[in-house]
Amino acid sequence: MTDFTQIKQQTYQQLHQLSKDGDVSNCYHSDAQWWGCHPFNEVQGHTDISAIWQQLRTALPDMERRDSIFVVGESKADNRVSEALTGRILVASMGCYQGTFQQDLCGIPATKGVVTLRSCEVHSIVDGKIAHSYVLFDLLDLMRQANVWPLMPSLGAEGMWQHPATHDGVRLNSSEPAQGDSAFNTVIAMHNALLSFDGKDLNSMQHQQYWTDNFLWYGPAGIGTTRSMSGFRAHHQIPFLVGFPDRQGSGHYVRIGDGDYVVTGGWPSVTGTHLGEWLGMPATGKVIQMRVMDFYHLVDGRIAENWVPIDIIHMLKQMGFDVFARLKHLRGQPALNLPEGYGE
Repeated sequence: MTDFTQIKQQTYQQLHQLSKDGDVSNCYHSDAQWWGCHPFNEVQGHTDISAIWQQLRTALPDMERRDSIFVVGESKADNRVSEALTGRILVASMGCYQGTFQQDLCGIPATKGVVTLRSCEVHSIVDGKIAHSYVLFDLLDLMRQANVWPLMPSLGAEGMWQHPATHDGVRLNSSEPAQGDSAFNTVIAMHNALLSFDGKDLNSMQHQQYWTDNFLWYGPAGIGTTRSMSGFRAHHQIPFLVGFPDRQGSGHYVRIGDGDYVVTGGWPSVTGTHLGEWLGMPATGKVIQMRVMDFYHLVDGRIAENWVPIDIIHMLKQMGFDVFARLKHLRGQPALNLPEGYGE
């Protein structure tokens, strides 16, 4: 049995120090890759990673990191992705960066008040340092807090994500592998049931047995939070299936279980053709790649809570909708010339 206690505690301390004033070189390899949400996207090396942290610290100078889930495991095999991704030691966290929003971030206007920037992260650890990070900040939710919402109203409920109901999501000690394996197998069985959809009847997806009766599904800003199977279907599943009827999984870069917690995700995790209205966007016919993570909390062998960060802004950009351009317009800085390439 592999004891991840030292890795958990060391990485936890490194990440918390980094959010304050830590040097990137203390926790990242010199050639580390950092893949994040749009507009940060994919960067590499200390200089570029440091620049991202500098933007965050400038915007929230009193920023503190608050973890709701912090788990570790060896990534399990997925035959849809490279074998090199199997067996990596992965640290996964869900939480937020909280602080006073003093300076604009990515064009989002500073409120001068307290905000919470939701963040879900997965870090690959090699020889005690991070070799690869995947980070999804919910910048749309920050726009909501700054009162510059650029989209149609969400169908689900918007607001701060809750901590796990059992308050045991930050797991800094060793876990019994069998418990994590059991939880992981339940989640994968649920995934497989989702894939049994016959394209016509939601009941053909035999996945309800894997969820508690009143499970909570915490979606990203733009979709919102839902409760129970009826809420999940109404506010997320049906709109998503209408928007992307041919959606399919693209493979997971992370597949870990730690106690009653499971984390999966891909880069991209899902692909689909935008064939129907979604989030108010009419069908574009474009194939969309989706950066998605899933954080699951099981209670008595069933999924009770599911936090689902999705890079919505990146999806919309692929559809031809530039959220940041619209944000500039809303702030009194509209484009005064046609976009480059117009009419070609």
